Amino acid sequence: MAENMQSIRVTKPGDASELRAEEVESPVPGNGQVLVRNTAAGVNFIDVYYRNGTYPAEAPFTPGQEGAGVVESVGAGVTAFAPGARVAYATQLGAYAEYTVVPEAKLIPVPDDVDLADAAAVTLQGMAAYYLTHQTHAVAEGETVVVLAAAGGLGRLLVQLAAARGATVVAVTSSPEKERIAREAGARHTVGYEKFDEAVRELTDGKGAQVVYDSVGAATYLTSLRSVARRGTLAICGLSSGAVPPLDIELLRGGGSLFLTRPTMKDHVYDAETLRAAGAAVFGYVADGVLKPHIHASLPLGEAAEAHRLLESRATTGKLLLTP
Repeated sequence: MAENMQSIRVTKPGDASELRAEEVESPVPGNGQVLVRNTAAGVNFIDVYYRNGTYPAEAPFTPGQEGAGVVESVGAGVTAFAPGARVAYATQLGAYAEYTVVPEAKLIPVPDDVDLADAAAVTLQGMAAYYLTHQTHAVAEGETVVVLAAAGGLGRLLVQLAAARGATVVAVTSSPEKERIAREAGARHTVGYEKFDEAVRELTDGKGAQVVYDSVGAATYLTSLRSVARRGTLAICGLSSGAVPPLDIELLRGGGSLFLTRPTMKDHVYDAETLRAAGAAVFGYVADGVLKPHIHASLPLGEAAEAHRLLESRATTGKLLLTP
């Protein structure tokens, strides 16, 4: 392994221009750690939140929460993985680099019938889609499910899993092209953002949806609340338009004894056992063709800033990857 490697570094919070490629010393795995040679790193909105300071991180740091590759070497005490093993990881800062040191407990085996690029494209958002549709609200056959940003990375996976569980999916999208992508993923209906609550009510004979998955946040949460059926759930699963402000809980009473939740990965995938169970389920869905990762573009690692600009423009349909 080379003594130095390319890494993307952030020295202070800011816009995409703060993502700069640097040559840094290659890391060495310590006790209980594994060195992964990254095949690809996934680009996610959580990376934007760390870059712009919404989520604090001590600078300088290497961003990126998701990657897949091959084990290069292992530190003392590692028993579950050996050099050459195909692995993926999520929620481990530092994926925007040629090599990343990852704790053994955060690694997921990648089956031979799952491509490593697909693994990098689906690990973080796939596990999020999994717990959102299986645990946050266990989607049941015959339910109506609303998915915002339905043609994006997380949204498209939510549509696929909800449809596979027998739900009628209403996709909220912003263009005809994104409508097409959402329907290909399994959405029964597509609606635009303007007054989408009224469209949902019309499609459900006034009842509303059993669950709404809103990854947009500030700009849409009130309309999302008005789309929820009696005793239904609004799951805020992203903040692409900004943080949701403090909420008058009487809106939940007036809307029909509604449930509101802001689920996070760390409360659903909290140890090696739950991580590998969720990862195995996601990769199983990929191998079976239930989840079909869509890679919008793979950019060289040095173009991380451009990847963030593309993501924030909301012009992408599917996943962005960085390839060292």
